[in-house]
Amino acid sequence: MCGRFTLTVGPDMLAKRFEPDGTIAWEPSYNVAPTQDVIAVVNDGEQNRIGQMSWGLIPSWAKDESMRHNMINARLETADQKPSYKKLLAKRRCLIVADSFYEWMKIDGQKQPVRIYSPDQELFTFAGLWDRWQTEAGEKVTCTILTKEANDDMAEIHHRMPVMLRADQEQEWINFAQQDASDMKDWLYTQKDLPLTYDVVSTYVNNPKHNDPSCIDPVNL
Repeated sequence: MCGRFTLTVGPDMLAKRFEPDGTIAWEPSYNVAPTQDVIAVVNDGEQNRIGQMSWGLIPSWAKDESMRHNMINARLETADQKPSYKKLLAKRRCLIVADSFYEWMKIDGQKQPVRIYSPDQELFTFAGLWDRWQTEAGEKVTCTILTKEANDDMAEIHHRMPVMLRADQEQEWINFAQQDASDMKDWLYTQKDLPLTYDVVSTYVNNPKHNDPSCIDPVNL
């Protein structure tokens, strides 16, 4: 699964990477947690758009927000079958921008957080789904991260991992013309995974209120 991640760059780096129209509002975060805002990219059929969404999907038909904590992740294996995800997989795909994510692995019998990232330490994106939820107070745009079985790089850490995309894969994922859920699921399975490495980090990151550079500092056990 993916329950915590980082996006430690500022608006200038995001603008350089995604070349948006207009400005991007973002403060670097070392501990992005569910229900917080994330940076996401969508395509509206004419151009890419980048902005903030709230992490934890609330389907458009939901009566309240209660299910969102259980919908921070969506299993790729069944996303084209589940009512909450099938239409989104066809028409509401997004890129969720990150530069690392956290997972917890057993080390000497204890759960220890590790920070997982690309060896080149560049930005990458999670394959995501999004939806609009209308409330009396207004509209809320929310998202979820697709996950799959862990690859060889991740297997020793956790049995699941987020679906991650390289820069040259991103446009196809949000291509508005592609609107078949099963085709997009199959396409993801054909894509080569990013290489990954990791550092053991402090349990300081366990508390989502902690959000500063010390969250990502490697520790020696």
